[in-house]
Amino acid sequence: MANPNIPVSGTSIGETLSEALDYKGRPALRSRTGGWTAAAMILVVELNERLTSLGISVNLVTYLTGTMHLGNAVSANIITNFVGTYFMLCLLSGFLADTFLGRYHTIVIFTAVQATPPETQLAVLYLSLYVTALGTGGLKSSVSGLGSDQFDEKNPEEKHQMMIFFNWFFFFINLGSLLAVTVLVYIQDEKGRPWGYGINAAIIVIGFVVFLSGKRRYRYKRIMGSPITQIAAVLVGAWRNRGLELPSHPSLLYEIKSGVNSMVKPKLPHTSQFICLDRAAIVDSEKPPMSKWKLSTVTDIEEVKMMIRMLPIWATTIIFWTVYAQMGTFSVSQATTMNRSLSSSFQIPAGSLTVFFVASTLLTIPIYDRIIVPITRRFTANPQGMSPLQRIGVGLVLATLAMVSAALTERRRRNVAWSGASPMSVFWLTPQFLLVGSGEAFTYIGQLDFFLRECPAGMKTISTGLFLSTLALGFFLSSGLVSAVHAATGKSGWLADNLNYGKLDY
Repeated sequence: MANPNIPVSGTSIGETLSEALDYKGRPALRSRTGGWTAAAMILVVELNERLTSLGISVNLVTYLTGTMHLGNAVSANIITNFVGTYFMLCLLSGFLADTFLGRYHTIVIFTAVQATPPETQLAVLYLSLYVTALGTGGLKSSVSGLGSDQFDEKNPEEKHQMMIFFNWFFFFINLGSLLAVTVLVYIQDEKGRPWGYGINAAIIVIGFVVFLSGKRRYRYKRIMGSPITQIAAVLVGAWRNRGLELPSHPSLLYEIKSGVNSMVKPKLPHTSQFICLDRAAIVDSEKPPMSKWKLSTVTDIEEVKMMIRMLPIWATTIIFWTVYAQMGTFSVSQATTMNRSLSSSFQIPAGSLTVFFVASTLLTIPIYDRIIVPITRRFTANPQGMSPLQRIGVGLVLATLAMVSAALTERRRRNVAWSGASPMSVFWLTPQFLLVGSGEAFTYIGQLDFFLRECPAGMKTISTGLFLSTLALGFFLSSGLVSAVHAATGKSGWLADNLNYGKLDY
């Protein structure tokens, strides 16, 4: 693998990057900033963040149902609302990063917030969970964007390294997940939750220190202003000018002159889609505009159009994360009723069953790169094998198969329980974990690639937040479905506290 820290042939050691800054705000030197040295430090903070957040959530259902004596439905909703909240907060942090703080300072602030271990009394638990959610959501939308900033898209070698970075980024997410569902879950069950949560706090502090140590090495991007404000200004301007007639040619619409603000925002060509928004760029000679709320540039409008075009894909991926949410809630509840013994002296913690889910995700990545890509490349002529949308489609199919497998397994488990026979082996749950894990590898990377590739240059962080909001809405949808089913069927209905009396397979 080529080292992106070594200058490309024909470039100067002192070559500066026009679109990147160093920590002092000067044009960044290619040889002294960015590349894998900087990216590695960012990967560490993502690894530690994943360890911390999943180390709390993955084993929480057994604590809520066992120690706190809450029902399965209530416990599931506490977890999905917690996870949904921290993914939804990615939109807020994306706004702050793009508008005021920049990605680096956003990560610094919210990583510090996250470094607080949760307590175990219910009222304090709620507060601690949502403080953790604030920290996790705050840094999550900026980490991948700052990582991609370390590679210059205009340099062919570094652009290739950026694609490799995304694969490693996803690998480190799942490495953190693997350590969380094995080591941390075991410590929580065997040594107690104070030990487990204390280690969580120490891990995120270590990640924080490593991240800060890279300050001089990182490449920073200029803050381009609030994309949310820009979107609102375009919509308001189009509405205000709804009575004006569009000019005969797009060149008559208002646009920045060549060279003006070119260092901040490159011009985009006009497109004919969503032409109603073009009214925001109509120049009214009788009423000269005084602010951006009355007149937007064609480039501003085209950036808003780019965001709108992503919304159908955004909507269709929400359901995948609803399926994903079941792996950390009801699937863990299923595991508590099954035979988890490996020997007379060792029993698998119920929360650790998700190791199959994480392992499947990790194995899918090299299988995709080494086997699937060469095969699909012959048919698609795509160097990556599949387009981001095709990868998302495969993930949705795998999620559907996982739910079919889960329903069949639950029906058999309940029949065995009622027959009086010995409990089924917990390994019957393996297929649903493997299918969702493989589906995540396709869906998550496909979404991340799509939302970063298709978004405007100045909206990378908010676009990442938009992508992560699909995870949030998927978890919230899970909470809504659980609440609706529980209310409609009653306490002893489909989602009974004792799963043997329920109909989870429905």
